[in-house]
Amino acid sequence: MIVMWFSLLVALALGVGWLFRPAKKVPVSVNYHFTRQCNKTCGFCFHTATTSFRLSEERAKEGMRLLRAAGTRKINFAGGEPFLYKKLLGALLAYCKEIRFESVSVVTNGSLVDRAFLERYGRHIDILAVSCDSFDEQTNIAIGRGSGKQVDQLFAIAGWCAEFGIKFKLNTVVCRLNYEEDMNALVAQLHPFRWKCFQVLMVAGENDSGQTLRDVRRFQITDDEYARFCRRHQHQPSFVAEPNNLMAKSYLILDEYMRFLDRDGRQPSASILDVGVDAALRQVFWDEESFVDRQGVYDWSRAEPADATSSSNGCGASDHALDW
Repeated sequence: MIVMWFSLLVALALGVGWLFRPAKKVPVSVNYHFTRQCNKTCGFCFHTATTSFRLSEERAKEGMRLLRAAGTRKINFAGGEPFLYKKLLGALLAYCKEIRFESVSVVTNGSLVDRAFLERYGRHIDILAVSCDSFDEQTNIAIGRGSGKQVDQLFAIAGWCAEFGIKFKLNTVVCRLNYEEDMNALVAQLHPFRWKCFQVLMVAGENDSGQTLRDVRRFQITDDEYARFCRRHQHQPSFVAEPNNLMAKSYLILDEYMRFLDRDGRQPSASILDVGVDAALRQVFWDEESFVDRQGVYDWSRAEPADATSSSNGCGASDHALDW
């Protein structure tokens, strides 16, 4: 009798534990920074060239298979500068469409993008996001984007995206050097389907001091200064504000080793290639609520050229420093 009651209690405890265990998180959208190398020296960069490592094509594809099996719908390739390695990038873009990711995107500084690459691989790209921190070349030079025809190249890329049916997106880091700029006229001419305006971000160990490769402190702005930039541009139909408090823990970032980076002050996860996606994801903190608040899921698949999409906007408070 005692054994029978003990067995019943164990079964009940197991049943209750199963009912109340945390729901498995699905990594809906993942950013894979497959290289930290870059051809620019932006002073506020928070993913700096601390290593030169990158995975082989086959190992990177294995990681893509694991993510897709885990429920990832959108994969974004970032860096560093992804277009430094066009052969690898092109192979991964094609493979991700082969295994049926809903959305495949690339974030680039734009300097190495050319028509030939987009003619060959554009059918595999849903979104091409290009950095645009200023339409003033002197400001771009001061930020660290180098000298040259940054703005001319931006308009060329917008045209190629229209030609090949790729959604064209702008990414702007709002900082000390550009927060007073009025970008409305030229953004309207570029007609991006989405314009992300990020508040410049401090990340511990990446850009927070004179000992790190970059030092963001001279670029930082107050929440009020960021809000002023937002108010000046929020009537743009493509405008999406992203203050620090939404950025801080809402992105799932895989580094060059395919480890999830933890923005809650802990170490990176183990590589998904070693322990799998679910186990690696449990090792880090991901704020799904903020992911939803910043419109993490949107119309992210290819559409007809120049199909502008309206987005809601807002300028919230921020956390100025970020510990990984």
